[in-house]
Amino acid sequence: MLKTAFFILLIVHSLIHLFGFLQAFRLVEIAQLGQSISPVAGFWWLLASGLLLVTAGLVLMRQDIWWIFGGAALFLSQILIFQNWSQAKFGSVINLIILIPVLISFINTWPSSLPRVYQREVESRLEKKRTLSLLNEADINHLPLCVQKYLHFVGAVGKPRVINFRLVLQGEMKQKREGRWMKIKAEQYNFFDDNSRLFFLKSSLLGLPFDGFHRYVNAQATMEIRVASCWKIIDARGEKMDQSETVTFFNDLCLFAPAALINYPIRWEQIGPFKVKAKFVNQDITVTAILEFKENGQLVNFISEDRYLTENGKDFINFKWSTPIKEYQEVNGRKVPAYAEAIWHTPEGEFTYAQFYVEEIEYNLGKVVVVTQE
Repeated sequence: MLKTAFFILLIVHSLIHLFGFLQAFRLVEIAQLGQSISPVAGFWWLLASGLLLVTAGLVLMRQDIWWIFGGAALFLSQILIFQNWSQAKFGSVINLIILIPVLISFINTWPSSLPRVYQREVESRLEKKRTLSLLNEADINHLPLCVQKYLHFVGAVGKPRVINFRLVLQGEMKQKREGRWMKIKAEQYNFFDDNSRLFFLKSSLLGLPFDGFHRYVNAQATMEIRVASCWKIIDARGEKMDQSETVTFFNDLCLFAPAALINYPIRWEQIGPFKVKAKFVNQDITVTAILEFKENGQLVNFISEDRYLTENGKDFINFKWSTPIKEYQEVNGRKVPAYAEAIWHTPEGEFTYAQFYVEEIEYNLGKVVVVTQE
């Protein structure tokens, strides 16, 4: 919604500058612009119009360099407005509105910005060389029968083992039961050779954009939220945060990369025909989850009581947490969740705080070589 409004504003501003060019050559008569624009100045108005149009196109195509053209357009536009202040001063208000996202995008290029920190973390891991073999029946015969059926259901057997994945999500989140839903767009990378999870999200609240970066590396987790790329409003860390993100890492493993379950010394306990309890250990942190399946092997829910809810990054409350999976889709021969929810089970009742749709998922990225065993 905000992106569409911003795109329209750029187009409108581009047209206003185009009218300045047309006025300079007396091709149209616009009383608000007066008669003082010279032909030479008219070409500068045309250039500003073109720069704004290019900026709008780059915004539409989601090109990160849009702010460079936008900044140049604003600089030229404001000079022209100063030269024709009495007729064109209202354009300064439009320039000021456009300047805010330009500055935010510029700040996001700084090495200390959350997007750049996230990007460096991902790129450093993708540089590692890895060799993988195919997952076969012998690799999974030690697992509980319903987990084996799950691996067959998702199509993991006979395909390359999973060492990492990239996931793109869109959906909605809210912090409080009575709070408003916020639309989000998120990208995450999970790496199973060093047990890391890097989750980056973008959203907006009350018209202000904000970024969030969840980092889980070496069994230590941080969650940082910044408004307009500048103001840090949440900085969560500590033992409870570490434990919570260990649950999340295990959840990702079960939902999106079940082929990698064999990489871990998980302690499985069958507690029903279609239900297992699993204890997952990462360094000195142990978390437990209940996995529920259908008879055909489909995973339908992941439940844990080892996760903590925090609204401000300082106060943590323990509630049961679940992620029911309601839809699956097939991507390159693997079944993956298409839609899932995240639910807190509080004394007041269930609180669904997140709804996610999977837009993209890719496996074994970077310098990965798959060895086929005959």
